[in-house]
Amino acid sequence: MALDLETRDQLIGTIRRFVSERLRPIEAKVAEADEIPNEVIDEMRQLGLFGLSIPEEFGGLGLSMEDESLVALEIGRTSPAFRSAFGTNVGIGSQGLVMFGNDEQKHRWLPGIASGEIITSFALTEPEAGSDSGSVRTRARREGNEYVLDGSKIYITNADKAGLFTVMARTNPDEKRGAGVTAFLVPSELPGLGVGPPERKMGQQGAHICTVNFDGVRVPAANRLGEEGSGFRVAMQVLDRGRLHLSALCVGVAERLISDCVAFASERRQFGKPIAEFQLVQAMIADSKTEALAARALMLETARKLDAGESITLEAAASKLFASEMVGRVADRAVQIFGGAGYVAGHGIERFYRDVRIFRIYEGTSQIQQLVIARETLKRGG
Repeated sequence: MALDLETRDQLIGTIRRFVSERLRPIEAKVAEADEIPNEVIDEMRQLGLFGLSIPEEFGGLGLSMEDESLVALEIGRTSPAFRSAFGTNVGIGSQGLVMFGNDEQKHRWLPGIASGEIITSFALTEPEAGSDSGSVRTRARREGNEYVLDGSKIYITNADKAGLFTVMARTNPDEKRGAGVTAFLVPSELPGLGVGPPERKMGQQGAHICTVNFDGVRVPAANRLGEEGSGFRVAMQVLDRGRLHLSALCVGVAERLISDCVAFASERRQFGKPIAEFQLVQAMIADSKTEALAARALMLETARKLDAGESITLEAAASKLFASEMVGRVADRAVQIFGGAGYVAGHGIERFYRDVRIFRIYEGTSQIQQLVIARETLKRGG
């Protein structure tokens, strides 16, 4: 549902104040502790952030993709770890259920997801399956009214907090590609499901990724999401929306970095004047601003197409490719503009430089986006 402009402005204003007054002051603390305080998570729940994309009938805000993107952009003005706390509930952890779940599944799970009582996680990636998502090896064999899951997933966001996993598993061992993969809703308390410790990683401290192991996990057949063999389609449609959400996040981070660069360059003096007066510094600011504006325009146009019911596989991939590469360049220029101050930990610029690197990898690497864009462009005849 698209919000009227007044309501949307109120929501955006509330999120903007929350980011500036509550989240930005504790960015460094969260990075050092590798944990977001529980009271902040509770405030996110009260703001409805866990249910941005969940239909209103299930307790969510039911935002249009355009409205959701504008919220994601505002959240991007602080450490990306904060967005990760509720990001799986809004995107890949819930949208398979929203798009393909039956009425019983939706009524059972979506209200808790929307409130943030249930944290969701999307379990697709394996040691031999990530970009090649059709190569899933985790097995699900049918035994009566249950499926028995065996296998492992890696780099799974929010796995250590998740109450519900959307798991991609192979139900047809004779079909080696995506047609043999099925999606399942797997509660975390089922016997045989184990979650490893959080991985140590380059950036986004406070957002955890873990290995998830399935050792004879018995999942009721009623928890199958869609028909057998439809898991690849579920994953791809979920990723289309997720890529667009991430594009908006990248734009928000870029706008934050540009703002920080302008403030620093206006104060930092060399050769008797602010470095903002030097044309080569201005060139870096100009390039960053232009690219951020272009990414924002592409992202919003694509969101409006999705809201209009159009297919956005090509446009979502293009938006994610451009926005994620763009924010990497902006972060690199920010380090350059800040100089030594950008390399040390005082201003947080080096933290953002590390944080944004993952954007070019998850929800499909930049190279996968290029393949999707080329394939879809060829389909459309250019």
